[in-house]
Amino acid sequence: MSIILSRAIEAPGIVIRDVEGVSELREVETLQKDVWGCEDLDVVPLTMLLASGEVGAVLIGAYDGAALCGFVYGFPGYENGHVTHHSHMLAVRPSYRNFNLGYKLKLAQRERVLAQGINQITWTFDPLQSLNAYFNFGKLGVIADTYKIDFYGEATSSFLHQIGTDRLWVTWQLDSQRVNERLKTEKKESRFASEGIPSLVQVGNSDKPVRNDSTEILTQEHLLIEIPSDINALQNKKPELAVEWRKATRWAFTEAIASEFLVEEFLRFAKNDRMIGTYILSRRKKLAHFI
Repeated sequence: MSIILSRAIEAPGIVIRDVEGVSELREVETLQKDVWGCEDLDVVPLTMLLASGEVGAVLIGAYDGAALCGFVYGFPGYENGHVTHHSHMLAVRPSYRNFNLGYKLKLAQRERVLAQGINQITWTFDPLQSLNAYFNFGKLGVIADTYKIDFYGEATSSFLHQIGTDRLWVTWQLDSQRVNERLKTEKKESRFASEGIPSLVQVGNSDKPVRNDSTEILTQEHLLIEIPSDINALQNKKPELAVEWRKATRWAFTEAIASEFLVEEFLRFAKNDRMIGTYILSRRKKLAHFI
């Protein structure tokens, strides 16, 4: 299967199609190292990509001519008594990140997984990465009710994994009303206004995390968790402050989820002349609410 992207996203000639053959699988290995800066031991190898593909894994690439410029990889699984598809990796070369390829790859993955008779994709991401948070919640319409502490261990060889590997486990209900509305709407508008909602963690002076440990806050219907706009830049300049953010948000997410809150939205806006990101959490509803 292949999809040619339109000129509307300024990526003429880029084709999204299945990754095929040993030589193309080797390119996927290489792209993992190029994008995430990881060593060989942290790469999903050709043998696993090949074997999992024989039993339902989906591996789709974005090709500029013969050059692989991005890919998405996932495999079927079993969660909470239901067949699901777990999306393990999505990577796009930095020079191609203005072409909306990540979004197009996810749409192609959604199409393939629905054709397999599976209506749910899950994956994990670092909740301190604001661009990924906006992509997942704002553009795709995921929800999250699980937080994993050091999911891949305390660190890996990747430069992205030096302040722990905590992850939000997100669920993408592929044919739900929520997701269908997100995918058909060009301008993503949240149903929430964040004003007046209390924050478990706020971006304070000098970008420090400020916790709200009031006993009353977890009795509210909605909560906010703020994060810096660019944790990678903060980590480069002030690594100790980035670690503070990991600890503060770990506390906030684990406390909220344990108190029956669901992560439902993510917004980006200016606060005190600087950009921040804000998660909006709601009292947990049955997952059927989002179908």
